Amino acid sequence: MSDTVEVSLRKGKGTRESQRLRKQGLVPAILYGHGEKCVDLSAKREAVEAAVRHGSRVVNLTGAVKTSALVRELQWDTYGVQPIHIDFLRVSASDRIRVKVPVHLKGECPGQRAGGLVNLVQHEVDLECTADHVPEFVYANIGHLELGHTIKVKDLELLHGAKPGGDPDETVVTCTLPGKKTEEVAAPTGGIEPEVIGRKAAEEGEAEAGKE
Repeated sequence: MSDTVEVSLRKGKGTRESQRLRKQGLVPAILYGHGEKCVDLSAKREAVEAAVRHGSRVVNLTGAVKTSALVRELQWDTYGVQPIHIDFLRVSASDRIRVKVPVHLKGECPGQRAGGLVNLVQHEVDLECTADHVPEFVYANIGHLELGHTIKVKDLELLHGAKPGGDPDETVVTCTLPGKKTEEVAAPTGGIEPEVIGRKAAEEGEAEAGKE
């Protein structure tokens, strides 16, 4: 179930206005997409933080606007403690979107009983799915992972309709002897700009200066 975030229209712009909103416990935001005009908004910090804790990629906006929206980008303060700006992208339930989803291990690895160590190479993977079926996480079943073997993106347990957003042969989990490295190294994801929630610390000054 998607989190609900109540938003209000934001009339003022600029650094001072953004600072004023933050002192009031609000997070400046912007909504765009689907060929409609951009709307300047603000949301309660507690609601934004709750959505992040719950791992929500798609939220239901209420209040000044009513729509489903993807959290396209979330910027944090220098210390990564408080959200300072959020970008919402309008989506419908049938829209296919690309997200970065955490990987959880499941099962007992037989390779460990042979003296191996399980290494989670990729803590997150890129997936393509519909906006109404964004998984909170995906499982890597290590119940059959033998010593010296690997689990790739294509081996993960994906929800129906979801598919890898990057290289399906990218290594996610390995089982190797201590001090040994697998011959196969996970290739970096190139050329992909996943639409995700990410902890991005603000750059010097106001990170949103270019927006307002």
